[in-house]
Amino acid sequence: MAKLGRRNFVKLAGAAAVAAPLIRPAQAQAKKLVFGGSVPLSGRAAETGLNVHHGYQTAIKFFNDKGGVEIAGEKYMLELRMFDDASDPARATTLIQRQIDEGVDFYLGSFGSNIVLPTAAITERAKKPMVQAGGGSDQIFNQGFRYVFGLFPRATKQFISSVEFFKSIAPRPKTFAVIMTNDAFSKTQGEGAINDCKAGGFELTDSFQLPEQITDVSSVMASLRAKTPDMVICTTHDQNSLLITRQMIASNTNVPLLYQTLGPQLQTYRETLGKYAGAICVQIYWDDRAAYKDKFFGSAGQFAAYYRQHNTRPLAYHTAGGATCITLYVHAMEAAKSTKPDAVRDALAVLDVDTLYGRVKFTAQGDGDAILLGPAIGQVQKGQVELVFPASAKTAGLIYPSPKWTEKT
Repeated sequence: MAKLGRRNFVKLAGAAAVAAPLIRPAQAQAKKLVFGGSVPLSGRAAETGLNVHHGYQTAIKFFNDKGGVEIAGEKYMLELRMFDDASDPARATTLIQRQIDEGVDFYLGSFGSNIVLPTAAITERAKKPMVQAGGGSDQIFNQGFRYVFGLFPRATKQFISSVEFFKSIAPRPKTFAVIMTNDAFSKTQGEGAINDCKAGGFELTDSFQLPEQITDVSSVMASLRAKTPDMVICTTHDQNSLLITRQMIASNTNVPLLYQTLGPQLQTYRETLGKYAGAICVQIYWDDRAAYKDKFFGSAGQFAAYYRQHNTRPLAYHTAGGATCITLYVHAMEAAKSTKPDAVRDALAVLDVDTLYGRVKFTAQGDGDAILLGPAIGQVQKGQVELVFPASAKTAGLIYPSPKWTEKT
């Protein structure tokens, strides 16, 4: 199968550390590479946080089962020193500062820009690299930070491929509304969606900026029913996307295309909604059916097979992103022939490598290249996410317009 078009597109306080994989006695004398950080294993962001964490764990296990990694002639075993930040930025900053004080040199990101931003500020001051697959807010990448690297393009650049997808739909949609929440990522992504969609020739009927934690959107539903845009775009996190969809169903608020940047990619979201999840579209950053080659795992498909051999948790693109953060560190250390933080940082800045996640290259500000690392588009069909855009990556045709809620089977 062709590569996903996102690569081709014009393209603890009270928390216990996650135990590192056991080292075999014969390897006990090997040096250690410690990867620190925090991740939401509980709290509002736990569903995706667990996915990211399973990716970290899988890559650590993989390398250690192979006997570790060799850097400049020295053998190293990998240790994951990860804490539960409970989806709380204040807790996360305390945990990261503690690890800085303990001498940890390399960091993995949490999930959510509201946590990645303040923790990256701490690792930046300490001149310790952070590679993360959980924060895409522009604020992370416009501070002049040199030590933070993200697999996602910054939020305002994530809609380039989405607009091209909207243009490809027949009959072409004309109007759109945007629902965003007021957090560091969702708001900037929503503003980017509005600007890019307008530039693409679509008419904005309404935009809604909601609190970060929402419980009721009935007034939004009333407005959508009054104006009935062709597309509703939700730049919201998973649980908020689920709440919005549930209230659309309950109020019988129908639109030809419901597009959510986060939510439908999760199996739990799809299982919760059942048949009602059908035809909802979502941004997808990775799929194990893509022909990505990887120096360590072999390919995206081989990574997926290894993951499923050792985990029962469903595989999500954030899982692949988490694993890739580890492999990028190894690539950088091999290139630098060093495990010194400054040398590894410099090697990360110029990486341009094929990975299980696709070709990875960072901008000068540290976010993912918008063409190489922007999203493809998926749609829920029969309980699974099928790729519907671009044409080179399709696994199914687009269902459009979406059946009304009362007509879904």
